[in-house]
Amino acid sequence: MIKIAPSILAADFLRLGEQVKAAEVSGVDRFHLDVMDGCFVPNISFGAPVIKAMRRTTTFPLETHLMIVHPEQYLETFAEAGSDTLIVHQETSPHLHRTVQKIKALGKKAGVAINPSTPSILLDEMIEDLDLVLVMTVNPGFGGQHFIESTLRKIRTLREWLDRRNSKCELEVDGGIESHTALKVVQAGARVLVAGTAVFGHPGGPRLGVESLMQAISCYDRSP
Repeated sequence: MIKIAPSILAADFLRLGEQVKAAEVSGVDRFHLDVMDGCFVPNISFGAPVIKAMRRTTTFPLETHLMIVHPEQYLETFAEAGSDTLIVHQETSPHLHRTVQKIKALGKKAGVAINPSTPSILLDEMIEDLDLVLVMTVNPGFGGQHFIESTLRKIRTLREWLDRRNSKCELEVDGGIESHTALKVVQAGARVLVAGTAVFGHPGGPRLGVESLMQAISCYDRSP
């Protein structure tokens, strides 16, 4: 089953609770929270207080995407705030195995993200230890960017690896996911789609945004 993870980065924070509820009833699987520090990525978003607010707002799983330097220093903070999954970047984690171990010791699922220019081979030694691999399909930092077509090759490669070595690990994509790109990434092997603008920026509201994405992938055929 293909899962949708709305990114609240694109939500109207003045109406966050209302928009989260509208997304929930449309059949989403979880919510994606982008934490940016203005250092690793050229933008600043929000921190633990917003995760705490989200935790009070919804019982749905929360995955926190740490686009920050030294993520290992803040794992406890975001775990205590209510995150169910903690996603760190390979590019900011020189001791990635230790960081993943620490996430699991906190009782959370461990995910690792890689940027468009980062080769998938850099995750080769970690595949068996992960609960989630996130392929960035835009350069991280801002919502509303255009999908990078060359990332489809990376998605296919990781899908093959996961099917052979860790079938329980989810393959997620983030960036430029809209109605016209959703089917492409699903056919390449993605099973979780992070979507911000396509959901919260939809003219008809979050519910219709999610329905539009699901309609776009409804023709997906998993048979050989």
